[in-house]
Amino acid sequence: MLEFTTDRHGGGWGAIYFPGKYTGAMLAALGRIAVNTGDITNPPGSWEVDAIINAANESLLGGGGVDGAIHRGAGPRLLEYNRTLGGCPTGLARISPSFNLSVRGIRHIIHTVGPVWHGDAQAKLGQTLEDVLLASCYQQCLDLAATHDVQTLAFPAISTGAYRFPKNRAAKIAIGHVLGYLETNQRPGQVIFCCFNDADTAVYREVIDTREQWMFGRSRV
Repeated sequence: MLEFTTDRHGGGWGAIYFPGKYTGAMLAALGRIAVNTGDITNPPGSWEVDAIINAANESLLGGGGVDGAIHRGAGPRLLEYNRTLGGCPTGLARISPSFNLSVRGIRHIIHTVGPVWHGDAQAKLGQTLEDVLLASCYQQCLDLAATHDVQTLAFPAISTGAYRFPKNRAAKIAIGHVLGYLETNQRPGQVIFCCFNDADTAVYREVIDTREQWMFGRSRV
């Protein structure tokens, strides 16, 4: 049974959505996923988020949306550090300290560059270059999180803002890829999809609820 609550846990996080208790590898993985509405830079202490994902641009030097919010929260040392990384190609990821965000329990920021959507929204899921690049973002972030022993990882909806990736399609790639990863990996222990507003949260809820209709007919990404 899927559970949904709109309780506020502090720090502006709410609309928490838990897939609940399951048996079997995939269902156990579902139990390690949550969806919320809130500020990814300010998780409530009870969540113990130790790494967040930044939807960055290739320069890694800051921008708008969640990228700008993370840079503001982490402070100027993040920009100084990221200058040493030499940028990041689309579909890959880089990791940095959290700097000022450490006071909120966040240890790492993982920066990934999602694709700009130029694809055919009618194409089968997994059949566009943008699909493959977005899936790579999730893979790269999960691998870095596991390497750095991250217990709880928070993702924004990568590429769905200024980069115009269709939200439902992006949520399917996110949920499908993260589920597949958690089936065979112990870290991260929990993944939270942190949405900008309740409408975006509802997209993730629907994608989870209808997973049997789309997961097994898609191309693997």
